[in-house]
Amino acid sequence: MRRTRALPPGRALAAATAAALALTGCLGPGGSARVSSAEASGDGTLRIGLILDNTGPQNFLNAPQLAAAKLAVQDINAAGGHKGKPVELLPETISTDTAAQARDLAAAKADAVIGPTDSSRAPAAIDVLANAKVAVISPANTAAALSNYKSNGYYFRTAASDIAQASVLAKLAKDAGAKTVAVLHEEGGYGKELGAAVADAAKQSGLDAVADAKFTPGQEQQAVEAVKAANPDAVVLVAREGAQGAIAELNNAGLAGKKLILSDGAVSRYGSGLGTQALDGTRAILPGVFPSAAFQADLVGVDPGLKDMVFAAETYDAVILAALAAAAAEDDAGTSIAANLVAVSGGAAAAGGPGGQAASQAATKVCTSYKDCVEALRAGQRPDYDGRSGRINFDAHGDITEANYVVYSYGADNLATMTGTETATSSTSSR
Repeated sequence: MRRTRALPPGRALAAATAAALALTGCLGPGGSARVSSAEASGDGTLRIGLILDNTGPQNFLNAPQLAAAKLAVQDINAAGGHKGKPVELLPETISTDTAAQARDLAAAKADAVIGPTDSSRAPAAIDVLANAKVAVISPANTAAALSNYKSNGYYFRTAASDIAQASVLAKLAKDAGAKTVAVLHEEGGYGKELGAAVADAAKQSGLDAVADAKFTPGQEQQAVEAVKAANPDAVVLVAREGAQGAIAELNNAGLAGKKLILSDGAVSRYGSGLGTQALDGTRAILPGVFPSAAFQADLVGVDPGLKDMVFAAETYDAVILAALAAAAAEDDAGTSIAANLVAVSGGAAAAGGPGGQAASQAATKVCTSYKDCVEALRAGQRPDYDGRSGRINFDAHGDITEANYVVYSYGADNLATMTGTETATSSTSSR
């Protein structure tokens, strides 16, 4: 059985996120998840679409998402489909023209769309699909600003906001015995927001945040000097494009190795790209869970050539949740799906809608498969789906409220292996 590689090469998927989210004043009120009742308006067939937007070095991310979506649809249909009819997975395309993919899926009568991967492309998908009243669930978007993106309640994500990892990064420093911590962050939305969150989380955990220095890629030296002057016990590097240059400067300053902790954007298979033993003892995290052997076997059964499983669990859960929401509504329309996603995920919603007052009066049943959750619905219970990626419990912004992370440790070869897992509460962190 093939297993996922220790680390995927590069996680820098959202370099243009800040610019994309600033377009046309789309940020602001209106990001709340839809929970109001919806009139049944489906055509009787539940159709799921995929937006696969990974090309070039990131194209390895397409296969696990496609395999996971196919597996989820297989499992749904094996349990009876939607109202006795098979759920359809619409034919996929691969393109960075997200708006065009969204328009094509809307024209193909998609009721829910899974994707995109890159946070910077989310606005293009949301703007088209929310207008078409199609539910959108991304398995990979992590930009914090998307929590408040104006989607009229049609946008959800099974991946945690970037800044949910802040408490885990601070915990890694404290667990290693650090009393003081410095943050070195790359300029831009990701670095600024997560860097500030790490400093705040460090203080809340009893650590002394002694420095917070910023840099632009290729100009790391001055910022590293400021960090060195603070003489911290630990350094948290929050970076994407400039990560390797920053690590090289930190190593020259004697601040790499066991003192260094990397945010998810800085994680890569550096190997000989850095000096010998530069990262020996460095810890790092990536979002998600390590897939179980059974889940891996099921995915490889769908795609025997599968080598990576990044975002597979989150994609599988997104498809299952869309189908469960349709089952709860007894309607396949996108509006009905969006109105019921909070409820079937186990999340808390405003009173008066399917996820609110009525759902709160029903007994809750934790379930881990589409079949078991549908049986709970038939028994008059409210399903609380805990999936392959862990607990979900969408909040009022369509964000998951619990984030899972895999912890890695680097060796003398500047390569990393999995050494543990951590969980963080992400709801309040992602605002």
